[in-house]
Amino acid sequence: MVSNNTEEMANTLLLKNRNSDVKVQIVPMQAKTLTHLPKRPKVDLAFSDLSYTVIQGSKPKTILKDVGGHFRSGELTAIMGPSGAGKSTLLNILTGYKTEGMKGQILMNDSPRDISRFRKLSAYIMQDNQLHGNLTVDEAMRVAAKLKIGSKTNTEKEKIINEILDTLGLIDHRRTMTSGLSGGQKKRMSIALELVSNPPVMFFDEPTSGLDSSSCFQCISLLKTLAAGGRTIICTIHQPSARLFEMFDQLYTLADGYCVYQGSTRQLVPFLGTLGLQCPSYHNPASYIIEVACGEYGNHIRKLENAIGNGKHDIRDGMPLPDMKAIEGLNNMNEWTNGNGNINKNSSQPAYGFNENVLLEKKVDKSVAPIANEKENATVETTLLDEVVPKNQPRYGNSELQQFFIILNRALLFSRRDWTLMYLRLFAHILVGILIGALYFKIGNDGGKVLSNLGFLFFNMLFLMYTSMTITILSFPLEMPVLLKEHFNRWYSLKSYYLAITISDIPFQTVCCILYVSIVYFMTSQPMDSARYGMFLLACLLVSFVAQSVGLVVGAAMNVQNGVFLAPVMSVPFLLFSGFFVSFDAIPIYLRWITYLSYIRYGFEGTALATYGFNRTKLECHQPYCHFKDPSTTLEELDMQYSEYSLDIIALLVIFLILRIAAFLFLRWKLRSNH
Repeated sequence: MVSNNTEEMANTLLLKNRNSDVKVQIVPMQAKTLTHLPKRPKVDLAFSDLSYTVIQGSKPKTILKDVGGHFRSGELTAIMGPSGAGKSTLLNILTGYKTEGMKGQILMNDSPRDISRFRKLSAYIMQDNQLHGNLTVDEAMRVAAKLKIGSKTNTEKEKIINEILDTLGLIDHRRTMTSGLSGGQKKRMSIALELVSNPPVMFFDEPTSGLDSSSCFQCISLLKTLAAGGRTIICTIHQPSARLFEMFDQLYTLADGYCVYQGSTRQLVPFLGTLGLQCPSYHNPASYIIEVACGEYGNHIRKLENAIGNGKHDIRDGMPLPDMKAIEGLNNMNEWTNGNGNINKNSSQPAYGFNENVLLEKKVDKSVAPIANEKENATVETTLLDEVVPKNQPRYGNSELQQFFIILNRALLFSRRDWTLMYLRLFAHILVGILIGALYFKIGNDGGKVLSNLGFLFFNMLFLMYTSMTITILSFPLEMPVLLKEHFNRWYSLKSYYLAITISDIPFQTVCCILYVSIVYFMTSQPMDSARYGMFLLACLLVSFVAQSVGLVVGAAMNVQNGVFLAPVMSVPFLLFSGFFVSFDAIPIYLRWITYLSYIRYGFEGTALATYGFNRTKLECHQPYCHFKDPSTTLEELDMQYSEYSLDIIALLVIFLILRIAAFLFLRWKLRSNH
């Protein structure tokens, strides 16, 4: 049963009996409109001779083969085709998500598309609903509003948020965590987040995937409503029901990389009939065209491609259907082309045919889309575009500094609500601190237990390294799907995001480290000197921050499975060359360079110097002979008698900065490689 919200969402629903011309228009009693959104221009999207090639093994494979097409504002367009036909590839190319390997021309309002300006006007809602589960609906909308329309006042933002949530049927779920929403609600939530900036072009990858029939109807009704507001709505869809299929204004069908149909959904069955492909009256037209494309009724792909000109023709309501005899006699349309694929302007084009510049049919409602070769209309539309999105407009909806603080506040909120990230880690530091303090209780000033105390110092490095590193390995891989979506849709710059995410965990790691060090330092009776305690704590803090950086590098460069395995393995050389297992002089000359790369060595050396350096007085001895009673003897044994504490700190800071920069570069590389 369809809810009232669903009926209100659908501004207009056209139902048609395939065997008659009767149309029923259902107008909701209380249709909701979006009146407070930012004013944006209408955008028509056209493309011609579009091809896409990838390298599989050593051989190139062409996925799209010189297809053309045109998608209009105010229309809901479905891209359909069998698996492997190229529909997702076409969508990714049109969004700008994929650019390498693509050839052809893409036009935006009659002019070559500028990808940077186009991304400011478009939004890409991917198949999986990538939402932050630790935010409520209201919090997520507020963050989106701050990032995307930062120039608006708080009152204006609140009006926009309320209007969107009310229109999309989410107003009663404002306090619900996004992780607690149903599948259909999550899909609407994904749309709501992008709708904040009112993009005139919206792309959807399989919007009905994973939804039941009622949720599918609600979703497509919503897209129909958005299109009715003047937006260009384009989505891939696998095989819609007849009920959903009738709701689309335009259908674009691919088969084996060719366009086999472009035009009104209501003209699909008559068009196929002209080719001798009669769709049974009981059959779903969407299923039938897929079956035809798959070759279940014979190989008709080339015939369909020629009939539709590989996307150059557009079958529209009120326009005559193609004369197949005439088309077959044109020898693949060469009569109205000059033989090399260019338009022959002296020949008459088919009435449903290809307009040279924008792929528009000759008869079109000017209120919906401008005609390419009417320069006045094109000028008006381009001027409107320049006024709304000036060429010198900032890349994002807010400054990078403001983005940093918005994302930082969001990340801190995540930390407070994440038990693993916060409370469990805090509990682990306190528990292990008490356990180690009890194990090494009061050995710090005992000359007969110096070797045990050195083991304590080394374990500190080991514990701080693994607790800091392992938890940050998961940071970027778990955030990557949301980061891909938000960064691609121009929510924020990568620099602002990276700085906010990396800095957000430092305060909490600092608190955990201070608690742990304070517990073990005083329980093990290390020197009761505030200066030595501060030096000891600083070395431990820097080791934990560097280990965090190692985790960020591994997480940015690898997936979760590889990172969780390789990070501990990669840490083994740092531990071996730390100076605890083998003294510096005992290491072969050709391997000594590794010690200079080991941040564990600098941390261990720093804590050892803080404990036994700087002319510490002799230790207590409760045995007949204590070889390490004099602290300088311990430093000589470790080859640290000439070491400088300040150099250890500087080395840790340098390694910290290098790793943070490396993590940023790896993250940027991963983002680009995913596009």
